[in-house]
Amino acid sequence: MAQKYKDEFLKWDLKTLSNGIRTKEISPLEVTRHLLKRIEAVNPKLNAFITVLYEEALESASQAETEIVTGNWRGPLHGIPIGLKDLICTTNIKTTMGSQIYKDFVPDYDAAVVENMKRAGAVIIGKLNTHQFAYGPTGDRSYFGAVKNPHDLTKMSGGSSSGSGAAVSAGLCYAALGTDTGGSIRIPSACCGIVGMKPTFGRVSKYGVYPLSYTLDHVGPMTRTVFDNAVLLNVLAGHDERDPYSVRKEEEDFTRVIWKGIKGSVIGVPSSFFFENLEPEVESKIRKALEVFEGLGAEIRMVDLPDMQKISLVQQITIRSESYAVHRETLLIYSELYDIEVRERLLLGEDIKAYEYVQSQQIKHFAQREFLKILENVDVLVTPTLPILPPDINQREVYIKGNCEHVRDALLRLTSPSNFTGFPSISIPCGFSEAGLPIGMQIIGRPFDEANLYRFAYAFEQEVSIPTLKYDVN
Repeated sequence: MAQKYKDEFLKWDLKTLSNGIRTKEISPLEVTRHLLKRIEAVNPKLNAFITVLYEEALESASQAETEIVTGNWRGPLHGIPIGLKDLICTTNIKTTMGSQIYKDFVPDYDAAVVENMKRAGAVIIGKLNTHQFAYGPTGDRSYFGAVKNPHDLTKMSGGSSSGSGAAVSAGLCYAALGTDTGGSIRIPSACCGIVGMKPTFGRVSKYGVYPLSYTLDHVGPMTRTVFDNAVLLNVLAGHDERDPYSVRKEEEDFTRVIWKGIKGSVIGVPSSFFFENLEPEVESKIRKALEVFEGLGAEIRMVDLPDMQKISLVQQITIRSESYAVHRETLLIYSELYDIEVRERLLLGEDIKAYEYVQSQQIKHFAQREFLKILENVDVLVTPTLPILPPDINQREVYIKGNCEHVRDALLRLTSPSNFTGFPSISIPCGFSEAGLPIGMQIIGRPFDEANLYRFAYAFEQEVSIPTLKYDVN
């Protein structure tokens, strides 16, 4: 079956592969075998995987093939090889959190999202590298080593879902799951040139996912195309009583309006903050993207945002307080086993006062109300995902128009507000720099309006057709 396609099916998107598997034109077992060989050849260059599940993946693919041949097709993920960020628990499979402390930790249960994937018939092909404990946007602080960017091996893949971004971009899996606390799905998606969705807070269960910040963490899909992303979110979303933050919503199809186009819609463009202090190539691509939206029939309208500097500050208070609460006991016992940068960031939460945390939560409600007011008059907001191009691995300062900024602050600056409000936000590719580095565009929407975000993202993707696969990794 797969022989007539040689290795071309490794370059397909999830939708195309799923159609081939459903119609029995291609075998999920052969696909998985070929993909495992590709991982063996390419992963040493990228360091995207911590654990590759050779036997388990082949067994799952064989089972999927048997079921599909006998007419038991479970849906569009059936037989599709997918990777998991390695802080998502998997039964009898190491889950390391990118840390020395948990390098041999083997859970005895699956995270909720893994349960959902297995029910859908997906083939879990491996566990993907992550910035240690997911506390960093650079992706170069893992006990297992830095993840490299498929577009330029000297550049960051972005973090903390570093391995997920690199693996999807390089064609080592057809999709991956990441987590996002300050931008950790969208940052690597932008750096690696793929599609990454941070859903509305509470939309996807966090049960079985190692926490960083209780009120900021999100789990979401990272894919080659917008449609694939919506299909994956269909499987991930749903209420789960084991997650106290999980929200009960009616089941929906996130592809339901994806083809409707955006003619007559209104796109809000922030007049400040999101377009301040950008690298010129980033700003140029975003401006051109807005012209594409106009050409598709959307009105571009400038909007005024609330005090974003204050919102950014209290978001930092929140993540520092909650991450320290998560790690306090472990820090007392295993302090020397933490990466020095991660440990330093965690210890910043030790001196935050209770009243400061409480005030930050009050400001959160203010920020949510203010953003909702803005989104009453526009369909979505469009911004850059990142103000900069992917930096060098281990680079810690960047100059933007003569202004020096810490790389970590720059990477988080435009994504973290959506974690604080909990509003959905998707990053999609919108072009490349002259040096061939990906540039991402962020689309932000109302709570639980992911289907609408996919509509705008899909309209842009179909119009410009920017490649998301970096198959030749050198």
